[in-house]
Order: sequence, then C-alpha cells, then structure tokens
Amino acid sequence: MAKIHVLDEQLANQIAAGEVVERPSSVVKELVENAIDAGSSAIDVAIEEGGLTFIQVRDNGSGIEEEDLETAFLRHATSKLLSSKDLFRIASLGFRGEALPSIAAVARVECVTAVDDSGLGTRLVMEGGKVISREAAAARQGMEMTVRDLFYNTPARLKYMKSIQTELGHISDYIYRLSMAHPGIAFTLKHNGTSLLRTLGNGERQQVIAAVYGTTLAKAMLPVEGEHPDYDLRGYISKPEQTRANRNGMTTIVNGRYIRSFALNQAILQAYHTLLPINRYPMAVIEIGMHPSLVDVNVHPSKMEVRFSKETELKEFVQQSIRKALGEQAHIPEAAVSSERSKPVFVQEQISFHRPEPKDQWGDLQRSSAGGPSQRGDFSHGTAEQAPVIPPDAARKLYKPSERLSAGDFLRETGEHDVSPRAIPGQQASFGQPSWAPEAGRSSATAVPGTQEEASNGQQNGWKRDEESGRTAGNANAGAFPELSWVGQLHGTYLIGQNESGMYLIDQHAAHERIHYEYYYEKFGRPQEASQQLLVPHTLEFTSVEAELLRERIDLFEQAGVEVEAFGQNAFLVRSHPQWMPKGEELDVIEEIADWILTEKKAVDIGKLREKAAILCSCKASIKANQRLSREEGETLIQRLAACKQPYTCPHGRPIVVHLSTYQLEKMFKRVM
Repeated sequence: MAKIHVLDEQLANQIAAGEVVERPSSVVKELVENAIDAGSSAIDVAIEEGGLTFIQVRDNGSGIEEEDLETAFLRHATSKLLSSKDLFRIASLGFRGEALPSIAAVARVECVTAVDDSGLGTRLVMEGGKVISREAAAARQGMEMTVRDLFYNTPARLKYMKSIQTELGHISDYIYRLSMAHPGIAFTLKHNGTSLLRTLGNGERQQVIAAVYGTTLAKAMLPVEGEHPDYDLRGYISKPEQTRANRNGMTTIVNGRYIRSFALNQAILQAYHTLLPINRYPMAVIEIGMHPSLVDVNVHPSKMEVRFSKETELKEFVQQSIRKALGEQAHIPEAAVSSERSKPVFVQEQISFHRPEPKDQWGDLQRSSAGGPSQRGDFSHGTAEQAPVIPPDAARKLYKPSERLSAGDFLRETGEHDVSPRAIPGQQASFGQPSWAPEAGRSSATAVPGTQEEASNGQQNGWKRDEESGRTAGNANAGAFPELSWVGQLHGTYLIGQNESGMYLIDQHAAHERIHYEYYYEKFGRPQEASQQLLVPHTLEFTSVEAELLRERIDLFEQAGVEVEAFGQNAFLVRSHPQWMPKGEELDVIEEIADWILTEKKAVDIGKLREKAAILCSCKASIKANQRLSREEGETLIQRLAACKQPYTCPHGRPIVVHLSTYQLEKMFKRVM
C-alpha cells in the first residue's frame, strides 16, 4: 500500500495559514493590502477584542467580479501575476494568492463586493474554507470583508495568542505605518467602536505623521529628499534632540510597501553619526522608490522582508540624503519652559537704572573700552549693544593660574597657532562666526529651526509670521552656527553667549570634545605620517585567549598608527605611536583600542576603528567640567567650535549648545504677560 499521498486541500490550506496568518494583525495586513492594490482611496478598518472576534475592512476599490468571487478564495489564485517574468517586476503589495484562502481556512468569512456604483453586488459566506452561501446583495462599489472568530477551528493557535492590548498594538502599528506609506488614502481605524486613527487622504504625509505621533513632533520633523539614477527618496526625519529609546520610530517604505530592513535602519542611524546619545534612536519616515527589478519581495511569506540587488549603493544614498538634510539645520535645542506660551498683551519696554559707579575688588572704578565710566542709566531689556561692558582686565580671576589652561597651551593642543585674541580689549566681541556665516553688517540673528517665538514687535530670530497662512519663513542661513557675543562662564562648566535671539549655554567639555574629535579623526586617516618611535617600549598583557585573537588582528593597530609586536606568550610591545596622541594618555588610548578590537566579534571595520580611536583621544584630551577659562580662552574655544563641520553635538551625541530665547526670558520674568 502506498505511504505517500496528497494532503486534503482543506488541511493544506490550514497548514499554509500558519505561515500567512500568524495573528489578527496578519489578517488586517493582507486585507488592507488587497484594498490598496484594488485602487481604493478610502479604507475603513474596524476590529473588536483585538481582532480575535471581529475584523472588518471596507474599501471603495475596484471590487471582484461575480464569476471570480469563489475563485479568489482558491489557493494560488491571483490577478497580479500572469507569467514567471512578472515575478521579477512586482509592483503590487500582494501577489501570492494565499491570503484569502488562508484566512478563510481558519475563520468565518463574509465577503460583500460590487464592481460599480449601481448598488448591486454579491455576498459570499465561507466557514473553515468551505462555501456556505452565495447570493446577490445590495452593495456599494468596492469590497467589505468581515472575519469572525479567528482560529475557531485551530484551538492550538488560539491558545498562544497574546492579550487583547498586545494584538491591538500589532494591528494599530501596522495601520499607522501603512497610512504613512500611502498618505493619498484616507484610513480609519476603530477598536470596539473607539476611533484610533483617521487620516484625510490628501497626500500630505506630514499630516499623517501628526495623526500618528502628534502635531508637536510632526511640525518639528525635517523634510528629506534625494535623487539617484536608480532611486528616489522622500520623507521626514526627526531632529537629533527628538529621540526614542528603541528603533520603533523608524519606518522604511519601498515602492509603497512597509518593510523591516536592518540594512536601511543602519543607514539611517549612521547618517545621525555622533548626533545621537548612546542607546537613543531617531524618528524617521522614509519612502524609497526604485524599479521593481532592483528589489526582491518574494523572500518571506509575510512579504515584510525584502532583498536589494544594490544594497551597498542604496545604503550610501540613504545616508547622504539624510546627512544633507541634517547638515542644513542648526541643531540647538531650546531650553524647556514649564509655563505655556500665551499671546503677549503687555511688554515693559524700558527700565531706568540710576546706580553708583561699580567698583572692582580693589576699589577702582571699572572703565569702558573708551576710557570713560562704564555704561549706566537707561538700557533696553533685550539689546546687546546697550548692555554694560566689563573689560577683561577688571574681571580678574580669584583662582590660581595653574587651575586653568593658558591660551597658548589651549591652541598648542592641536597644533593651531593662528587664532589671535580680540583686537580691542573690553569691546564686546563677536565670535563663533565661521566662513559660511553672514557678512558683517547683516543681522546677527541666526535662525534656529523649529523656533517660532515672536518678540513684541512681531519679529525675532530671523523668523516672520505670516498672519494669513500661519507659515513660518526661516533665515536662509539656518545651518550656520550662531554669531554670539561673550557673556561669561557658569560654574566653570558652561560658557554663556548672547545675540538678538537670546542666550546660549555651551558645554565646554562637549565643545572641546567635538573640536578634538574632528581633529583626531582627520589625523587617524593618515596615522603613519606622524609615527614616533619610543626609546622604551610600552608593554601590554592579556589573557591567552585575548592574546591569540590580537595576534590575528595585530595589523589593525597599524591602521591607527601604532606599531605593536608580540612579546612572549601573552604580552605585546608598543614600539611606536602617533606623536599627536594626547600627552600622558597614549598607553590608555592604545589599551582601550585593544579592548575594542577584542570585543568586536565580527571582522573589524577600519572606518569604525578610526572613529573609535578619534573618540578615545578626544575624550582624553578635552578640558573637563569645573575648569575655569579666561575670556580669551572661552572665545577661542567657541571660534574653533563654530569652524567644526558639525558643531552641535559631541562625539557621544550629547548636545553642545542650548538656546534660551528672548521671549522665554521675558516670559519667565513676567515682562510678557
């Protein structure tokens, strides 16, 4: 008797349903994707009890012809593939012909469809994969699919379903992402009669993002776009200060299909290089268009994973597009103010002060730069030109000179000697103006993206409010570091600057880290040029396992300009290292590089090694908190920070500059009521 036989069709469908229908969200996914393929402009999704008892998807698409209705529920029946050639240029979301028969095999299904707006349609009722009834019915154009009692005939699957909230979370997450992928479709999602999502379907992706994540985040997100011979990219990304604790905020879309791609997620994260704190992730909604032949969507039954034919080239394109969008912005976070903003109804314009001449600690009168008494009397509350000026020679230090870094030593740290102090002592200096800053004589206010505060005159910080449209127009040079005037230092840790837009606090350690990071990163690109032989080699010792691994990777030290050779069983000798490494910290840096090489399980990337070494050196060489700086040193620090390629975050992703606007200050002091 033959032992091999063909499975019953119903049993085969139930087995196949295990691949396609894993949970209620799988049913919603397949039905909504079919609705999109049918050309729908409106899709309504209603579920009950997390989708386990009731799922209904209604659309206004093309519907199914009466003679095709039962055929659509047969396995591998599809209208989207005609030949094997079509498999290599799939432009639809569904194509396997497995969704409807798999759903019908494990649930009670009712389908009502019509191909026009005549009001006449067909109703088909199925249970466990078998047709129960078929009849004419009143129906609007499109399809209405109702799925009840999911997994009623497969109790083992039902047993392993999670809580209602978990299943609802999976469904809502997918609908949210699909709505952002198709902003031209009006989506609604209801659970137990409660509305969870409603989009307009007007094609504005930012409005959909607002419906999903909230208006505040949507307004603050940056548009990103890019063109490539093989790809085009559109979407929105968050600013570096708007982060999440996980990757769930990143949505990648390829040809209208929401996908999970580790490669694209890594490209997005690498584009934020050194802009994000550790273990923080950005928000992003990125849509990539490409020819269907460049992507294989037939690699997983759920069609959530794809394979790209030019993955490396695509990752580089995504990185460059996002970096360009980030590079056009000044990433200076606003200081948080607890009170809500209200419309100014009263502004106190001037305050008259009459006070005696200020004296320094030796009893001498402080003098202005012109030699006369320092300014007093009337001055406006918000203008730098009228604020009292204290010359550097009067601001004498009360700490020992050894406690601070001299200006000469400060510049010699990275070999720079061409930054001179202010030419006119005592005059309010403008510093932090890189070569791309506005020309002298123009407004020194630099637009800070996302800031829409207005002073009493209706204009502040280079932004203007259009009363009719409500849109905000920004300074054309929004990406430049702001031009500031020196104010002082706070607690030996933060530098204080000002301009017309308000006050700026600068973390001196983070700023110095950024300066050193860019310096050392460039140096590690050509480390052999400054290699220095040691009279007495350093010795490094490791365990037997670590030593064996380092012997295999010993050539990596040469990539960092360090000459290392094996010495005995578990020891290594450091023969030379770059002379520009932080003085007194060379051995610590080399040991940390060795530790990093040991912790990398896969092949070590030379670019990552160069970056890691630069971060280690920058952290070791930078000034620390509670270290006093003179005015000259502080101005020099911010001059060099402004000249950096990316002066807004340290190599670890922490913000360097925080902005407190003039409006916020006036609000806190009740000068704006």
